[in-house]
Amino acid sequence: MSKKPMTLLLIEDDSIECQNYIDYVEESKEAEIVKITNSSKQGIEYFNLYMPEAIILDIELHKGEGSGLEFLEEIKKYTKEFKPIIVVITNASSNILYNKLHEEGVELVFYKKQKDYSPKLVISSVLSLREILHKYGNQKCNNKKETKAEKEEKLSIKIDTELNIIGISPHLKGRKYIHDAIMYLLKEKDNEQKETVFNYLSSSYKRSSSSISRVMQTAINYAWRTSSPEDLETYYTAKINYHTGVPTPTEFIYYYFKKIDKNL
Repeated sequence: MSKKPMTLLLIEDDSIECQNYIDYVEESKEAEIVKITNSSKQGIEYFNLYMPEAIILDIELHKGEGSGLEFLEEIKKYTKEFKPIIVVITNASSNILYNKLHEEGVELVFYKKQKDYSPKLVISSVLSLREILHKYGNQKCNNKKETKAEKEEKLSIKIDTELNIIGISPHLKGRKYIHDAIMYLLKEKDNEQKETVFNYLSSSYKRSSSSISRVMQTAINYAWRTSSPEDLETYYTAKINYHTGVPTPTEFIYYYFKKIDKNL
């Protein structure tokens, strides 16, 4: 039996952007937009009326009424029994804002200026998160522990979200190596006997460590060439080699390993 489409509330003040979401949803059939509004106040009313599974929220409502932050503050009063997945879409690039949004319970943040931003990217990520949270919620109700596979799937989504934000697009060859390297470090963090991450990748993919490193570096270089400097400064806060201006594969994967591990 096919899954029921995910219900969405879209709070967005850009009419073209709204139409883009409508077009994608109608084409994909995996989600259903129950209402669209450019008002944070009306967004609360629609949430209480329709109880959507997920809310896609533009944090700046310059052409509408109120703001995304007002909505996040107000919705706390109504999410005691039912908590939707909240996803923010924004043109703003600020580490302070990023931290604030996660403190307010936002699961994912997507920046409209990133190269591969699209309704497809946002909704597919929310659908993946929905699947994980559904499994986790069922286990919680049944007092069962989360399985190893389910933990790894949640980690994979976290890694993919971080790589999307920084501009390491899925079409890049090195994306898979980078993802798997970070995943390996997270899974084996307590294993003192673990092999080096590049030996692990070399063994897994039957390619030399130097070849894998070159492909990863190409993906990182692409992100630093095409992503906005503001996004890079906001989401990659480690020091970068003064001469190259780009992190090495080792620096990059260990930065994200530590960043994600810290927030687990």
